Amino acid sequence: MFSTGQWVFAAVFAVGFIVIMFFTYGKDKKLHKKYYKGSLWILLGFIIFILLLLAVKTYIKG
Repeated sequence: MFSTGQWVFAAVFAVGFIVIMFFTYGKDKKLHKKYYKGSLWILLGFIIFILLLLAVKTYIKG
């Protein structure tokens, strides 16, 4: 399906992308703490909401 060259390119691209994102996040860490304070609670609320929807769907279907 994929050639060896395509697999190598995908691997190099993925590793390079992850490394660049890691360093970029490190530079912006102070800004993230300042501007996105409390965003973890929003994420937690969103996950709980999705789980509740899944539970209701499973309950109604079952």
